[in-house]
Formats: sequence, C-alpha cells, structure tokens
Amino acid sequence: MSDDAPSTTDAGPETSAGSESGTLRDRLPNTREGAERLLDGIVRDNRFTIAVLFPAIGAVTLVGSAEGWIPEPFAFHPWFVLFGVCVMRSPLAVGVLPLFDRRAAGWLGVLVAYTYAIESVGVATGWPYGSFEYAIDLGPMLGGVPLALPVFFIPLVVNAYLLCLLLLGGRASSTAIRLVAVSATVVAMDVVLDPGAVAVGFWTFGGGAFYGVPLSNYAGWVLSAVVAVFTLDRAFEADAVRERLASCEFMLDDMVSFVILWGGINVRFGNLLPALVAVAFGLGLLATDRFDAGLLRP
Repeated sequence: MSDDAPSTTDAGPETSAGSESGTLRDRLPNTREGAERLLDGIVRDNRFTIAVLFPAIGAVTLVGSAEGWIPEPFAFHPWFVLFGVCVMRSPLAVGVLPLFDRRAAGWLGVLVAYTYAIESVGVATGWPYGSFEYAIDLGPMLGGVPLALPVFFIPLVVNAYLLCLLLLGGRASSTAIRLVAVSATVVAMDVVLDPGAVAVGFWTFGGGAFYGVPLSNYAGWVLSAVVAVFTLDRAFEADAVRERLASCEFMLDDMVSFVILWGGINVRFGNLLPALVAVAFGLGLLATDRFDAGLLRP
C-alpha cells in the first residue's frame, strides 16, 4: 500500500464512539413533554420494583436494624434510608410533574416552610405533636430537624389528598367535605406511621397511650392536615389533578409502598390496630383500582 494512501486504522473507533454519543443524545428528550413521557415510561416499567420490592426490603432492613440483626455501620444507615424513600416516592413525583408550574412551586414552597417551622417548634417545645426526639440519624440535621423532612412528610399529605379525590368523586368539589376527609385520612396514615416508627426506633415520644404515641400527637396532625389541604387546593387546579389521576395508573403507588412497609412493620411488632388501618388503606386503593394485583408478581 502506498505511503500516501489514507489510513483508517484510528478513524473507525473514533467514528463509532462519536456515533454512539450522538445516538445517546438523540434519545434524550429535549422538551419538557418528552422528559415527562420518558419518566412515565421508566416508572411504569418498574412498578413492581418500586412499589413492592423496595418497601419489602425496607421493612426487613428496618426491623433487622431495630432487632440488632444488621451490624454497624449498616444498621439504620441514613443514606440507605433516604435512597429507599426517594425511590418509593418517585411514582408520586413523576405523577405530579405535569401539574407542576410556578403557582404549584410557590404554594408547595409555603408547605415546605411550614413543615420545617412546625417540626422545629415541636422538637423545641413539644407542641403540637407532643414531646419527641429523633432517635436515629436521618441524614443532615438543622436545629434538630432532618433536612430531608419534606421528603418524609409532604408525600403523605399529597397521597391522602389524591386518594380522597378518587374515593369522594363529585363530592370532593365541596371544600368542607374535602377538608374533613383529607384531614381524617392524614391522621389515619399517622395512626399507621408513628407506632411503626416508634417500634423500630426512628423517633421516641418517651411513652404514650397509643402504642407509645401520645394522643396529642394526632391533634397536631389535624392542624398540619388542614394547612396541607389549604395549600394543595391553591397549588393545583382541581380538574387538571383529576385528569392526571385518570390517565396515570401509578400515581398512588407510593401509598402501596406505605401499606407494605409500615403495615408489615406494625404486624411484626404486634401493633394490631395500626396494622388493620394499613389493611383498610389497601382496600381503599383496591376500590379505586390503584392497587394492581399484578404488582405482587415480578
């Protein structure tokens, strides 16, 4: 071969790499609508992993940490806990994403600020939830309050809000009915959550009449539920929420995770009433066709 002939020895790999990079870029969405469709597809294709497998593993590891089966530093590892929570929250986050605009961002910002404020007051004074303290590390803390607190709290009230919209149907258009129903649902979710969290040692109230939880705690949750309904009503347009609920079958999968995780923990520690309330939530999800029995199979 002539010395003047063009060499292709190095051109092939460079061209291939450049082509693969271009193909990857071509596959990535370049519009908000495209990104939303991509995220919808990812969640839809992984519903079993997100809504069943993650909470089941979470329940086992939390119980194992509480019982001393899992050694340090893996027991109650804060980043493992936060990662698991974020994965389980993903169907709700992706479901709400098309509804998110500047108005929603502003009102949810108000709810986030309230969450930090009321929790800081609660840690410092014992009002309105009763005297309590965090017993394990839940990630970075500020003034005794986890920075990730909104990730734990706000999805609970959003799930309650969405479930009530489905169960109430047309009656949800009444502000009074919606307020009472959502507040009662939020308190019922805490009837499941707090006894389970106390049992595994997430936080402690120093004792209480209801599985180690003082009854005053639930009065505090009524207050927080009312604030949440007020802000969510203003954050999202009701008809748009209903349309998204109708078209997004996985929007309440986070509540499926809640039932499996905290229902399972309460069963393990013999908290009968909280476990029964968790079952009631499961039945409510079945009534709305949001608990797909197929999720229990890979």
